[in-house]
Amino acid sequence: MVKEVCMKCRKERESIYEIKCNKCGGPFEILIDFEFDKNSERGFPYSEKIFPYIKHFISLGEGRTPLIKKGNIWFKLDFLNPSGSYKDRGAVTLVSYLAEKGVKQISEDSSGNAGSAIAAYSAAAGIEAYIFVPETAKGGKLKQIESYGAHVVRVRGSREDVAKAAENSGYYYASHVLQPQFRDGIRTLAYEIVKDLDWKIPNYVFIPVSAGTLLLGVYKGFKHLLDSGVISEMPKIVAVQTEQVMPLCAKFKKISYTPPDQVTSIADALVSTRPFLLDYMVKASSECIVVSDNEIVEAWKELAKMGLLVEYSSATVFAAYKKYSVNDAVLVLTGSGLKVL
Repeated sequence: MVKEVCMKCRKERESIYEIKCNKCGGPFEILIDFEFDKNSERGFPYSEKIFPYIKHFISLGEGRTPLIKKGNIWFKLDFLNPSGSYKDRGAVTLVSYLAEKGVKQISEDSSGNAGSAIAAYSAAAGIEAYIFVPETAKGGKLKQIESYGAHVVRVRGSREDVAKAAENSGYYYASHVLQPQFRDGIRTLAYEIVKDLDWKIPNYVFIPVSAGTLLLGVYKGFKHLLDSGVISEMPKIVAVQTEQVMPLCAKFKKISYTPPDQVTSIADALVSTRPFLLDYMVKASSECIVVSDNEIVEAWKELAKMGLLVEYSSATVFAAYKKYSVNDAVLVLTGSGLKVL
């Protein structure tokens, strides 16, 4: 039986309707109590063997994205997932799980890639999705959400106000930050990186960080491989943030940080100035690097000239790599540049 426990006090989750721990208010996680079998190809990376709490996956062909080498760098092209971002890795597990539980209507708060991914997989599952967004939201990602047939609900106020509106909507709150099935689905990214490198680990893995779902999911995947004896040590996970949105780097480096009243950085997918999962994000990080908008733009241009058209938020990892040049690194490119053109 799969257990979900509070990451803070370790109390077991009582039902899917307990979004935060009703004892201490902490987030939940899914315990992995089985070893990873690197010789099992059936259904990799999404199968009941790897996710025993799901019997039928609402798949759109997610995962197995290319890992390519350019010069001395490996790039994991996760922007080639079905909805154009790595968030599909979490959306497929969360939505498939909720569909099996009989959930028919859900709410989510995101005007970006998470909203797009949840909307896409909800459409495939026949679940009615209500995506709550800031009143000022606009652009290609919002049009993408609407194209999947999701209901877009605009909310006046702060990002926290949007989250509260979604949570109190009366629909099942399928938060990509709080729901453990979403974060759990992202561990497949770590499996794929190691498998594509012939079951060896890179020295460094660079990832952009906002709310922490990618960071915690990747860390969990590598830790599972370590605990299963597939790898002998953890790679160093380098978290990348922007000058405007750097709560993790500030806490990691023990420096002061005052969040802006409004995030205007070109990296518009990195907006979590007060991430709920911050304490756990610090523990999962080996290093944290801050990059400026100018550095991001230059990195984006260089990637485009390599044939890699990504979001500005994804280009942060290349900008960070150039500042922290190391050997044997994998840079995860998380979102498609077609979303921001």
